[in-house]
Amino acid sequence: MACRITGLVLKSRDPEALARFWCEVLDFVVHAQEDEGVGIGPREGADGPQAELVFLRSDEPRNGRLPLHIDVNATDRDQDAELERLLAAGAERVDIGQTGQEPWHVLADPEGNEFCLLRPRVDPV
Repeated sequence: MACRITGLVLKSRDPEALARFWCEVLDFVVHAQEDEGVGIGPREGADGPQAELVFLRSDEPRNGRLPLHIDVNATDRDQDAELERLLAAGAERVDIGQTGQEPWHVLADPEGNEFCLLRPRVDPV
């Protein structure tokens, strides 16, 4: 038997705002909200195969880029349409030295955490 990732924890200056952004991106809902942070996950609950995201309140300054980033891909639209949706939700384009030939887009959430929008893995419905 093996382990599975059940949660990814990120420190955040504004956990509520970051939770709203990622709920919009992933179609997640808030599972837990306390003074120290917010946990979000799939609508069907925390026992499914997808990991939850937990945003813990922290005023500590971040030192450089995160050693981990999240990759996402659209499940119901093409990559260009998803890029426009994510930008409208508050994502920003990030230049980390891409050539412009990559099949993905590098973005950042409202607190500057980088993530990549990949091409859809299945044909959009």
